[in-house]
Amino acid sequence: MKVINLKFLLWIFFVSVLTAEATNKVSFSNISELESGNLKIVFNLDKIALINSYALDDPSRIVIDLKDASLKEPIKSEPLSPIKLIRASEVGNTVRIVIDLKGSVYWKKPWQVKRKDRVDLILEIKRDQKVSKNLRDIIVAIDAGHGGRDPGAVGKNILEKDVTLLIARELERTLKNTYGYRPVMIRPDDRYVDLDDRYQNARKLGADLFVSIHADGFRLSSVKGASVYVWSEEASSITADTLSKNKLTSSPEVKSKIGMLDVRDFDEDAARTLYQIAYEAKIDNSVILAKKILEQLKRDPYTKMHKPNVEFADFRVLKSIDIPSVLVESGFISNPDDAKRLEGKAGRRMIARSIFLGIHNYFKEKPKPNTFMSSLPKYVEYEIQKGDVISEIAIRFGVTIDEIIDWNNLRNKSIYPGQIIQIFI
Repeated sequence: MKVINLKFLLWIFFVSVLTAEATNKVSFSNISELESGNLKIVFNLDKIALINSYALDDPSRIVIDLKDASLKEPIKSEPLSPIKLIRASEVGNTVRIVIDLKGSVYWKKPWQVKRKDRVDLILEIKRDQKVSKNLRDIIVAIDAGHGGRDPGAVGKNILEKDVTLLIARELERTLKNTYGYRPVMIRPDDRYVDLDDRYQNARKLGADLFVSIHADGFRLSSVKGASVYVWSEEASSITADTLSKNKLTSSPEVKSKIGMLDVRDFDEDAARTLYQIAYEAKIDNSVILAKKILEQLKRDPYTKMHKPNVEFADFRVLKSIDIPSVLVESGFISNPDDAKRLEGKAGRRMIARSIFLGIHNYFKEKPKPNTFMSSLPKYVEYEIQKGDVISEIAIRFGVTIDEIIDWNNLRNKSIYPGQIIQIFI
């Protein structure tokens, strides 16, 4: 005869009650047509949700799964081309929203916006005759470390917060002008962003991956080189342990353990226990991403490596349970050689290039469905911007001038803004 643990049953009961009370209520808000021609679809939530979204073809539809959620009321919407119908159902503790479409669309991955009394879940779609299947951009969250009142490491003539923002902007420029990628800046200028807000914003923006860019400082000026980190409770080296304790956990506002969150924020720590499989997959993918970036950094003749392998440390900004996340230490600004390299545009561009190529090679190995990488293209398409010259484009993508000329039949021809060129990487 089995003995039933009364305390265990009571614990299960109370957890069930708390879970039921904390369920995220979902309701439909509206559909509107924007000046761009896009249709904007808005749903209302009680709090930020863990979301999985994807598109299907034949018949065409977009699916949004919201974990730990329930329907506040039945979804009711009027059809508005190319939307035929919006329907929703509850599957266990998941709300599944299905948007039935008349044909293939370009769609933006859903993002979440916190309001005073609610959270808006927003999706944009646009009927595009050029696409034969539903298609979206890959969203890369770029986190420039420190900022505002937090300068980070302080060098002789340089601040970490300035270096990280300049590298981030260089990476943003390449991604922005490369077809199929859409960068989102966690810190677009010299402002202070709390560590919790950095990974929370990556989730709200629907990021497919998260890259945090840093530079370091050390009491010994001889210490130099770049490193790439993935989150772990246990540090992989003395350097990693020192960084996680001294750099990102040195004060109450930047301690590793997630602090007091707004009731409408998503609790990554609690979710890591609930969705262990998703979290383990995220760590595995983060390691792959880190290795790809590391491979490119090693090929940069100007960047020396501080650590030749992927490092692990307890960096709070990397704690998302399902978004592959890495932290890149671009060098030590306390070292004269590293500082000189990071003060110059050429050195920063090479770091940005390594990160971009690492990201692109990651998606070659782990292609995202519904994106341009799902077909494993042999080249990327880059849109020429005002002021671009072929030599700088070649440096940015790690190819030669002659290769760009030959690939695009540009011998004795000028390039012009808006022109699309192919780059085989």
